[in-house]
Amino acid sequence: MKLQKINPLTNEFLESIGFVWHTDSDNTSYVANEIVVLSEKEAENYYNAANELYEMFVKAGDYVIENDLLHELDIPFNLIELVKLSWENDVHWHIYSRFDFAGGVDGKPIKLLEFNADTPTALFETAIIQWAMLKANGFDEEMQFNFVYEAIRENFKRLVVLDNDTAEFDELYEGWKILFTSVKGNIEDENTTKLLQKIADEAGFVTKFAYIEAIEFSDDGIFYEDEEYEYLFKLIPWESIAIEEADLALYLTNIVKNQKAIILNPAYTLMFQSKRFLKILWDLYPNHPLLLETSFEPLQNKPYVKKVAFGREGENISIFDENGNIIEENGGEYENFKPVYQEYVELPTDEKGNSYQAGVFFAYEGCGVGFRRGNKILNNMSKFVGHRVEKN
Repeated sequence: MKLQKINPLTNEFLESIGFVWHTDSDNTSYVANEIVVLSEKEAENYYNAANELYEMFVKAGDYVIENDLLHELDIPFNLIELVKLSWENDVHWHIYSRFDFAGGVDGKPIKLLEFNADTPTALFETAIIQWAMLKANGFDEEMQFNFVYEAIRENFKRLVVLDNDTAEFDELYEGWKILFTSVKGNIEDENTTKLLQKIADEAGFVTKFAYIEAIEFSDDGIFYEDEEYEYLFKLIPWESIAIEEADLALYLTNIVKNQKAIILNPAYTLMFQSKRFLKILWDLYPNHPLLLETSFEPLQNKPYVKKVAFGREGENISIFDENGNIIEENGGEYENFKPVYQEYVELPTDEKGNSYQAGVFFAYEGCGVGFRRGNKILNNMSKFVGHRVEKN
């Protein structure tokens, strides 16, 4: 890893722009005072990998739907109809997502670890914070693979134009409103949701924010303060809605079926989010250079990682050696989801032995990279590390 020390942003500045989760529970800074230095070629490779993989996900999604394989992905039964409804109609536009990669630096090949397609974290950090770090340290802000903000803004416009060219947005837009929501009490989710609301405002939409508890749902639509909304953006995982809010899952299904509103990110992103989808990808694209061997059964004669379909924050992950012995594992609250087994690959490390995982955001195209730093299994105590691109 090629790293460069920088002067960190002050907590006062971070809080002034709404980034209040800057300090971890052990009182250490969540944002590292170093940045990863990438070559132009390395940044280009991340961009190309995200674009190629998204096309593969779409083709594999068609395969899953056509062959009725959603149960293989551990999709909750009460969302299967909604997943299919959203997949079948182009108006259900995928706003943003994040690929997690091993490799991509120091000559190591890029390998897909998973796809955070529904409610990806680290958006604020990647789109805003690491850009501000360059500015604060006197670097040219163009020296970064990071147009996340702009890409998401254009993707909001595609809700209306449904095309690459967003120039006709103003002509086609008819005053449709987007209601943004998250769960009360989670300031990170709330402020990330409000960042997305601001981006949609800039795109030209009429928007409002409300906690999910304050919104009225019925088969006739989505209402808040006596106004009806054509779009709902929810920073709440689909699997949580399915398991914890079954009535809401039913309402949202009927709302989409009755064409009363469009939900963002669409329900089909839960299909992409499932780590068991990686096995479908491997079946369709065996030995593809961006993929790791993945199976519904433990792998033989090679190190592998056991994950669960919808685990988060590094929970319920175990690393095994080639003999099936556990090297490292994390417990967690997701053990009831079905497992999947993926070939293990070492993450790039620095001189101190810290591991680095690249997160590449996708909004119609690959649009930015940031890094997480931690142990072999990255968890909610991992650090965010920004980057700059060094001209060749």
